[in-house]
Amino acid sequence: MLEARSVAVVGASVKDGSLGRQMMVELVRGGYEGDVYPVNPRYDEVMGHRCYPSIGEAPGPVDLAILGVANARIEGALAEAAASGAGSAVTFSSLYEESPPELGLPPLADRVAGIARGAGMALCGGNGMGFLQLESKLRATGFPTPDAPRAGPVALISHSGSAFAAFAFNDRSIGFNVVVSSGQEIVTTMADYMAYALSLASTRVLALLLETVRDPAGFRESLAHAAERGVAVLALKMGRTEHSAAMVQAHSGALAGEHGAYEALFDAHGVHECRTFDEMADAIELFSSSRRVTSGRGIASVHDSGGERAMLVDLAHELDVPFAAISPATTATIDAVLDPGLVAENPLDAWGTGIDADRIFRESMRALHDDPDTAALAFVVDMTRQEEPADEGYVGITLDIWATTDKPFCMLSNLSSAVAHEQATIVRDAGIPVLEGTDSGLRSLGHLLDDRAFRGRPPVRPPPPVDVAVREDWRERLRRASELSDLSETAGLRLLRDYGIPAVEAEHAAGLDQAAAAAARIGFPVAIKTAMPGTAHKSDAGGVRLGVASPGELVTAYGDLEHRLGPQVTVAAMAPAGLEVALGVVRDPTFGALVLVAGGGILVELLHDRRLAFPPLDEDRARRLIDELRMRPLLDGVRGRLAADVDALADAIARLSVLATDLGDLIEALDVNPVICSPDGCVAVDALIVPRAGSAVSVT
Repeated sequence: MLEARSVAVVGASVKDGSLGRQMMVELVRGGYEGDVYPVNPRYDEVMGHRCYPSIGEAPGPVDLAILGVANARIEGALAEAAASGAGSAVTFSSLYEESPPELGLPPLADRVAGIARGAGMALCGGNGMGFLQLESKLRATGFPTPDAPRAGPVALISHSGSAFAAFAFNDRSIGFNVVVSSGQEIVTTMADYMAYALSLASTRVLALLLETVRDPAGFRESLAHAAERGVAVLALKMGRTEHSAAMVQAHSGALAGEHGAYEALFDAHGVHECRTFDEMADAIELFSSSRRVTSGRGIASVHDSGGERAMLVDLAHELDVPFAAISPATTATIDAVLDPGLVAENPLDAWGTGIDADRIFRESMRALHDDPDTAALAFVVDMTRQEEPADEGYVGITLDIWATTDKPFCMLSNLSSAVAHEQATIVRDAGIPVLEGTDSGLRSLGHLLDDRAFRGRPPVRPPPPVDVAVREDWRERLRRASELSDLSETAGLRLLRDYGIPAVEAEHAAGLDQAAAAAARIGFPVAIKTAMPGTAHKSDAGGVRLGVASPGELVTAYGDLEHRLGPQVTVAAMAPAGLEVALGVVRDPTFGALVLVAGGGILVELLHDRRLAFPPLDEDRARRLIDELRMRPLLDGVRGRLAADVDALADAIARLSVLATDLGDLIEALDVNPVICSPDGCVAVDALIVPRAGSAVSVT
């Protein structure tokens, strides 16, 4: 499809303004060198090419059929293409039927997909805008594209047709090798296009504008391949919030899914998530450069304005983008260059009297570049139009610094609407990124630093696996419908202990005598909690009594729970005082089992302070999850409280990831809340297992 040697244009036309004419215009003016077969019984010739009544009458084999037909004709047109032996097709059709199909007949999209799959055809669409393969000069689209798009190292794949057009028409000299509007992906998915793009030696950047992932295994395989090749992957996920996800679903029929799962996916594979088109464009420019971060910890920047420098510092703090901590030697070098009254520091305001400014900027930037802690250098100035020649002044300084340095370097303009196009083009033609906005530029520089951090991660070294007999016993219990009622809180706590996760001792009791005997074995004080079926959130139901210190208190506490909620209870050992954290395993409908870490206790859902990750994890990766929580500073101790044992918590998370790997396909959710974290370690005090629907089967 993407390297077709022959193309049939079904619905080709000579009528101005028609889709049929635009398909031919795009194919011809793109310089396509393969065979072109217009198909339309109304014409003998279209744009100098002989036109054929049907695709079956084309004189040679057809690699690609571009189908410019309405919804009502798309099924027949694709069937004809398949019957003629066409290898692939593009459809712009929305695949919408105004009237429902006949009883028992699948929807139009399913019928079209069935035709393509039955014939072994790749199919781009529906509801898309086609594709551009600039290396093979193939424009398979019915919509206007730029006269001379620049070929380059970026592969862009978009679920949004408008985004496809926006990036194709960029005026930033971004060079693409392939640009795809994949639409509904009823046959060929984003994962397929990614795999193709990664087969091209020219690809250095994969830019994805996605609503959902329809082939999770293939998508993750391509992300892993990109990481192996060192190809930067940038993603703008549309449908991040509940409301926007519903709009995405209504628009394209795609399940947007929970964004936390995508954050986990992106983190696992080093994908840089962008929030806006401007951020993605800036990041594309940075990663299109051949320079990547190899040393240093933070960015260095040089400014000609103290106020704009302060704005950058404020925003960098909000975005957690670090500045390089320059050495005393670097400071001394810069201090000797600056005009009196200016402070040698990073970020640097280097504008003084303006006398000999070019030399001051050059020498200051080289000193900052050479500092060991500098990972990347930015010349942060507004690229307004100047009276001087376009290649002098700030542009000349930039060209000189680029030619005499080797670390990542860019110009960053604070106001995109003030960027002088002529000057920016000179800089970009030299291979130097020009970032068009303080926020988008800083976020992109942050992605550049994150890229180095991801590439520096060691391989995952999860805790050792549990005994095979333990794993198979729990898999059998989760499968057996007859034993689902036994997956009580005590079973959940036992499951944790079997996987090496600390959990309080607990026993189930169905009456006062059993509860008293359990408390005697465990030892006072104890906690007594309702264990009645259907009571998942015990605290909300008033079903928890803590610190029951004697047999008399147990009688009172049990009597209250029995009267209000029922006779079944859990008697558990009391955990030491500490900070509450929630752990868990959740099943994402697209990607499967994920490990959850969150601020815990009764406010877990309200605070929404959580992180998700793909199993397996080791302690280092578990600690990263902990460090990303907003409640993280509390674990270090506040207001006289001792710091919690974070190492123990990280170990518990890593062991929970082993559980998720072993049993995640059989669990809808495992809620471990709270886990009490104290200076002496961590211990789970409650656990709820929700088996996966459909995983239970009858076992004789």
